[in-house]
Amino acid sequence: MGVEITLRADGRGYRIEVDPRTTLLDALREHLGIYGPKKGCDHGQCGACTILLDGMRVNSCLALAVAHDGAEITTAEGLAAGGELHPMQRSFIARDAFQCGYCTPGQILSAVGMVNEAQAGWPSQVTGDAADGEVPLTDEEISERMSGNLCRCGAYANIVPAIREAAEAGRFW
Repeated sequence: MGVEITLRADGRGYRIEVDPRTTLLDALREHLGIYGPKKGCDHGQCGACTILLDGMRVNSCLALAVAHDGAEITTAEGLAAGGELHPMQRSFIARDAFQCGYCTPGQILSAVGMVNEAQAGWPSQVTGDAADGEVPLTDEEISERMSGNLCRCGAYANIVPAIREAAEAGRFW
């Protein structure tokens, strides 16, 4: 027996019927035809399925679709606006921050989410002074905050500078 839910994905509304055990990842890929979020490990360990859920980064393979009825979802496909790439997407391209590209959508969504967290002053494990205000995004800070996103090709040497470059450009979400 299915459950009817409404999801807003990349600015469009969808009414779908899903099995109550369906994850957001499977709802996006199998019901909505949105293929940016990838099924890597299906255990929340690799980050290939990262999306923004109501503005927060989430491993969509761990979130049940029925628990997020009415939620606003952003995938890599939804970052571009008016035919123009999001600054993080542009930075990843300019810095050649990908190789095979499998993890790239999740890396980009996680990067957007973590930059917003740092700009809001949310500390990480390596944040020195957790005083109010924006957390500076050093290479160490970026690496710590992105530790849930794995790249099997090892493109980290370009991913970290790409994120720093986009973050230095200012608020973008």
